[in-house]
Amino acid sequence: MRHSAFFLKPEEKEKNAAMVEWTEQERSIITNIFGNLDYEDVGSKALSRCLIVYPWTQRYFASFGNLYNAEAIKTNPNIAAHGTKVLHGLDRAVKNMDNIKATYAELSVLHSEKLHVDPDNFKLLADCLTIVIAAKLGSAFSPEIQAVPLKSAACATGEELWPLFMCVTSFQMKK
Repeated sequence: MRHSAFFLKPEEKEKNAAMVEWTEQERSIITNIFGNLDYEDVGSKALSRCLIVYPWTQRYFASFGNLYNAEAIKTNPNIAAHGTKVLHGLDRAVKNMDNIKATYAELSVLHSEKLHVDPDNFKLLADCLTIVIAAKLGSAFSPEIQAVPLKSAACATGEELWPLFMCVTSFQMKK
């Protein structure tokens, strides 16, 4: 049984965050999931869903044009392009699973210091991405498959069972 890292001492949390270890099976499943995604479709749908379901997240996209309603968001080319960019960014994590923190060092500074993105928004986007991927994969997205990209040790906050996306983006809030 795994225990939540919330009960760990701060130095243990930091130690766990730095010691992400993926099994070959986990690597294979994660690579296969991302290798079979249509980044343009999935990225656009995940970001659109996040902006529609959690409208307060729209504040970071004021320069993207019309976000007045769900249809405007779903058809906004700037949202679609940024969603695709997010998926390509996650692809970098998939290709650098042993060094996620260094892979995202520059992006971390951008999102935390320049854009001041609330870290909770990454969790919301991760949930939306999980929903979109589940819809695309259907019955192939079993609980066992869903659990693979979940590694509590990878998450800087130490919460149990966040998706790979959250593990990647949570490092953006740490230096």
